[in-house]
Amino acid sequence: MSEPEKKPRKKMEIFRFSEGEELTQEMMPYVGVDETLMRGFAKIAEVGLAQKDIDNTVCLFREPGEGGMSLVYAWFKSGFVLPKHSHDADCLYYVIAGSLKMGTQVLGKGDGVFIPANFDYTYEVGPDGLEVLEFRTANKFHIKFKGNDEAHLEKMAEATRNGKDTWPTEKAPSELNAEPAE
Repeated sequence: MSEPEKKPRKKMEIFRFSEGEELTQEMMPYVGVDETLMRGFAKIAEVGLAQKDIDNTVCLFREPGEGGMSLVYAWFKSGFVLPKHSHDADCLYYVIAGSLKMGTQVLGKGDGVFIPANFDYTYEVGPDGLEVLEFRTANKFHIKFKGNDEAHLEKMAEATRNGKDTWPTEKAPSELNAEPAE
């Protein structure tokens, strides 16, 4: 009888925000993109904002190999509305600063939510914006768009139109109440 194959021992790894990488479609492929969603995204694109003026998502850590975990930092601008979607990996969201409204619940600094794999959700970002950490049980996971009707997509487009003049210069919520350096 042969001995079981030993997995390599994991090592401590330090990561730095400054070394984070853009969260790409290779890491998070899009699934469920249909004509309705494309029309909604076209309305948002008509506003003329660059993606960096709407949100900033950075993959801070990706465990190498298959099945590793990941950590993503996301900053969404004030009033932003996420499309209805799910991911194929469990995720634990932790609010660093700002707030979000999910259904009837408002989450602020220090709050969080666990979203199981394949659970459809959306949320609306609060008036100061939102910074969250997303801890996932996978280092590659899809975003599956589902249930985005015309009304929800128009709500997303309206939020983008409302943010057109303020989002490009908006500060992250963690910077709003920051103490000045001495």
